[in-house]
Amino acid sequence: MRKSTKLALISLAVISVIVPITIIKAGNESTNNSAQKVLAANNDNTSGSTASVKKHNTKGAVVLYVGSTQALVNNVEKQVDKESEDVKPFVKDGRTLVPVRFIAESFGAKVDWNEKTSTINLSIGGRNVNMEIGKAAMNISGKAVSIDVPPEITEGRTYIPLRKLAEAFEKEVFYDRGLIIIGSKDNMYNITEEKSEIDSIIAKVNNLPVVGSFEKLKSILKSDINNNIIKRKRSSIEITTDSVEKSINAPTWTQAVKENAKAEAKGDYSTTNVQVQGVDEADIVKTDGEYIYQVNKGRIVVVKAYPGEDMEVMSSISFTSEKAYPIELYIDKKYMTVVASSSNSGNEVYDERYDYKPAANGTKVIVYDILDKRNIKKVREFEIDGGYVSSRKIGASVYLVSNKYVYVYSDSKDEKITPCYSDTALKGKKVSVQYSDIRYFPNSSGNNFMVISGINLDKMDEPAKVGTYLGAGQNIYSSLDNLYVSITSNSAYRAELADSKKLRVSPAVVPNGSMGQTTKVYKFSLNNSQITYLKEGTVPGRILNQFSMDENGGYFRIATTIGSEFGGSSKNNVYILDDILNLKGKIENIAPGERIYSTRFMGDRCYMVTFKKVDPFFVIDLKDPASPKILGALKIPGYSDYLHPYDENHIIGFGKDTEVYGSNAYYQGMKIALFDVTDVSNPVQKFQEIIGDRGTDSELLRNHKALLFSKEKNLIAFPVNEMKIQNKNTQKMNGVVEYGSAYFQGAYVYNIDLVKGFTLKGKITHMSDEDTLKSGQYDFNHEKSVQRILYIGDTLYTLSNSMIKANDLKGLTEKKSVLVN
Repeated sequence: MRKSTKLALISLAVISVIVPITIIKAGNESTNNSAQKVLAANNDNTSGSTASVKKHNTKGAVVLYVGSTQALVNNVEKQVDKESEDVKPFVKDGRTLVPVRFIAESFGAKVDWNEKTSTINLSIGGRNVNMEIGKAAMNISGKAVSIDVPPEITEGRTYIPLRKLAEAFEKEVFYDRGLIIIGSKDNMYNITEEKSEIDSIIAKVNNLPVVGSFEKLKSILKSDINNNIIKRKRSSIEITTDSVEKSINAPTWTQAVKENAKAEAKGDYSTTNVQVQGVDEADIVKTDGEYIYQVNKGRIVVVKAYPGEDMEVMSSISFTSEKAYPIELYIDKKYMTVVASSSNSGNEVYDERYDYKPAANGTKVIVYDILDKRNIKKVREFEIDGGYVSSRKIGASVYLVSNKYVYVYSDSKDEKITPCYSDTALKGKKVSVQYSDIRYFPNSSGNNFMVISGINLDKMDEPAKVGTYLGAGQNIYSSLDNLYVSITSNSAYRAELADSKKLRVSPAVVPNGSMGQTTKVYKFSLNNSQITYLKEGTVPGRILNQFSMDENGGYFRIATTIGSEFGGSSKNNVYILDDILNLKGKIENIAPGERIYSTRFMGDRCYMVTFKKVDPFFVIDLKDPASPKILGALKIPGYSDYLHPYDENHIIGFGKDTEVYGSNAYYQGMKIALFDVTDVSNPVQKFQEIIGDRGTDSELLRNHKALLFSKEKNLIAFPVNEMKIQNKNTQKMNGVVEYGSAYFQGAYVYNIDLVKGFTLKGKITHMSDEDTLKSGQYDFNHEKSVQRILYIGDTLYTLSNSMIKANDLKGLTEKKSVLVN
């Protein structure tokens, strides 16, 4: 490889580069799939191979990031263009554009721009490269080379294909999630083995703007068009929870089914029903196959559960001294990790001029050593200001998302309002996040601090990683590699832009625009408790819950609803975004006049249920990310609030039955259905079961963690609040069937297979007949209401706040029960 010769760069034109990012997969299949590998300038795809073990570096390289004005040149941080904030890499029609002047100057090239002939001449190390604007060819030291994208001038900037430029300069190109490295083979990283190093590089060149000061914070909030945040009185509430619970290498549904079967065969006990295999979700109950750990009225109850005949309470952990209230927990071989709400002093401001004092709420993560079940010890505590949104656990890493409301007044002085956190790894020291450490999303702030924290349970002495952003989160989705945080807000957008390929959605009020909702999605890379911000994307509409989002093959898929079904203006959509959250494909205007009730992404398909009078069950093909299409639809009475895969060709729906009276449809009892999608163009409802009458409900319809499912055991079970109408002929005057009365609360347990469908094994309750009679017309005894069902070996366990009951899994004969109240 020839060495670069440093020459003066004449300032005749600002020239940029088009980077065609092509990912080469095994078998020479070309795709934009994010199982990303290196594309070298000489078509040699060995650089960055997953078999490589060599540690790479950025010495001598030029490093840029799509959408960022920051860069690294030979490990020195630089701005891409000192005179303009608009000069930065960006994506246009699937190609990444990078400023060539900066690249050429960084490698010591001489650039000559001839305005009369519109030609560019680059010279470096004895090599000369000549190109002409609009001509799909370049000359490299006398040799003609074709190029797929001719040089062009856009807004005074000239762009040329990077790949050919790299070839001309004898350089190679590495690309990963918007990161671009131009250099030698030593600069070509291993995506699988060096993700941590790659994320560290991204953090250097992909910096969001810094808040910096209290005055800058006020200025940002004041200019936020969507929120009148500078207020004299409180008129907003803090967003604190997922609305439902709530990768590149993310497993497909087929892989997930196989992994789940392996887990069952190995441990033979149930785990929490999660969205993504390998990404654990906290819940109120966990088991390790021998013990059960339950969040129970401000305590954690630990029960030796197996064998069921010998079940006993081992310990009860109080949180009174912690000034905290447990919400949910995680379990692994050594530790129990509890997420709790807390009352703390924080950095809250009280001003006597105003008539209220802001609530001082926080979120705690408390880690216990559980090796000795009779002597459980606290070994770690982390606390952060703000309300709990959600969390995930991947391996030994726990990721926590929280929101802290920003209280700022127009005449406020410099007050300590930033989030505050403490960590026993910091010897209990309380840390106030500095304004210099708070980032904000341009054109998308909001009156909250969103804090994402990462805790490594394998390194208890390592302080938590804390990232603070001006903004908020409502729902989260996590793959094994990436975290997506979404928030929906009211804004205006141009309909014609929403329908365009770029899908640029402006938060500002625009002429001829229409008020509506947009959902912003923030993408973060996850790696051993480290969180690295990657990109922001925006789509029209609102999402329903975490199942409205999914990642597969490097693409992010999201389902939204625009408008209101009551006015008949609603429309439903699926958008597919690439690895830097630019629009790749879309399908819009699904089921006009209805809204999404449930969505489930499974590999190359999306299953969607919308509803107004009947339940349209849609099968959507996502195999071609650029061109999703509806394969089939089924219209049946009722609707599904939650969809759960049975296998590759069958889906179980949980929701409500409905009856149509006049122009309206009214929900009736709970409905479970098994859909057969073997023929994707003709989905059919193979089996259905109706439970109870109008008013029957289940937590499962709002929280997927309430479901117990095992395909290996042909088992499904879930809690039900069953209502029954005593006189079936009784109807209200308007012709609508009335609500039923309290009849049964407990677990419904079914066998399920593809031959007989749903076969009721039995029902398990924690209530006596007297308890049911006392329940009255509409509600049940909450203390004795079954919340979760799990199994260990041949024993089925049902849990309420008052009792844990063990039943034989085969015949549901009771083995033993213990009181936990």
